[in-house]
Amino acid sequence: MTAQPLTDAGLAAEPAAYWTGVAYEALIAFTRARQAELGFTQPGYWLLRNLSEHDLSADGRGMTLAGLRQAMSTYLRPEDDLAAEAETLLERGWLTRDGDGRLWITEAGEEARATLKRHAPAIRDRIHRGISDADYVTTVKVLQQMIRNTGGALRTHAVR
Repeated sequence: MTAQPLTDAGLAAEPAAYWTGVAYEALIAFTRARQAELGFTQPGYWLLRNLSEHDLSADGRGMTLAGLRQAMSTYLRPEDDLAAEAETLLERGWLTRDGDGRLWITEAGEEARATLKRHAPAIRDRIHRGISDADYVTTVKVLQQMIRNTGGALRTHAVR
């Protein structure tokens, strides 16, 4: 038996936390699957981004795993193993480690980060298919208001 679509009134009564949770899991799974098809992982990409002075790093200086974990604390998932991800990137020659345990992005890592970043618009386009920018903006504004209504903290923007 298939479930009947809810009316607008029925949808309005649905719990937001349920739907945001389902959406979050689906979007993360989709994004990570597309990245895996391209030969990289989301946490590995985040490591490169956080070490690149051309991306999230303010100064391009090396960081320890603990420092990287702290920098990514708002978006790492419990199953993300940064130590294993870093080892993979070290093996690929995309990172190096200095004597103090800090990781540094290499020239090859910078090239890989830029290449990987070029795939982000296609992933976003697939996720946003059939959704106008106006509807998307409305959705984000509604979610932001729900966050404010519940005393949550808004960040200026998400990591992209």
